[in-house]
Parts: sequence; structure tokens; C-alpha cells
Amino acid sequence: MCKVLQVSSGSYYRWKKQAITARQQLKITIKEQITLSYFAAQQRYGSPRITLELQYLGYKVSRITVAKYMKELGLRSKLSKKFKVTTNSNHNYLVAENVLNREFIVKTPSKVWVSDITYIQTKEGFVYLTTIMDL
Repeated sequence: MCKVLQVSSGSYYRWKKQAITARQQLKITIKEQITLSYFAAQQRYGSPRITLELQYLGYKVSRITVAKYMKELGLRSKLSKKFKVTTNSNHNYLVAENVLNREFIVKTPSKVWVSDITYIQTKEGFVYLTTIMDL
């Protein structure tokens, strides 16, 4: 390996034997803490929140440094989408009466049929899915 890299074996072993500096150890510790905070928050925290958490723990680190370390570690926060209300129950339209009253066990077939409709968003637009079941 030393021949390929054109480095003397003595230089390689001297480099390998040298101790980890305090700065390198601090960087390793901060990266470990970033990873712990990131996974403790279900991968939702980005560099601003993790920076605040590290500063609360006593580390003097900037948001830019945390962002750089997160990039080195391959950590990217997952974005949470805001809940979108799709059903409006406050309307004056006709609503079907609840005839079933949660009695889902039926003795004969074709006595009780239930259905539901939903829509699924695709790249081309919405696709509607309707299910019909014989209880």
C-alpha cells in the first residue's frame, strides 16, 4: 500500500501511531451526539433544532457546523406534511341513515352490503377507489 501511495513505511507507521487530538475527539463526540439527537427525534430534526439541543447540552457549535457534520454523516431530516382535511361533515346534504347499528354479523348472504369510497393521489391526478362488500 505504501508503494502505491508513494509513502515510506516509516512515515505511514508514524502517522498511524499518532494520538487523536482534542479537536478530533470533540468532532467525534459532536457527531455521535448529532446522530443520537437525530434518531431520537425520528429523523425529523434538521441542523437548527439539533444545534439548539447541542448548545443546551453545553457544546459550543454553530448551525453551519452541525449542517456540515450532518451532511458528512448522510443525515437529512424528513419533512412532516401538514394534515389536510378532506371531509367536511358540516353540510346540509342528505346523509344516509345508519341502519346497520354496528351489527356486522349476518346470518344469510346478500342481506347486508357495505361500501366506501376514497381517492388516491397519483402523478397524473386523483384515482377514486370504491369498495363494495357483502357482510
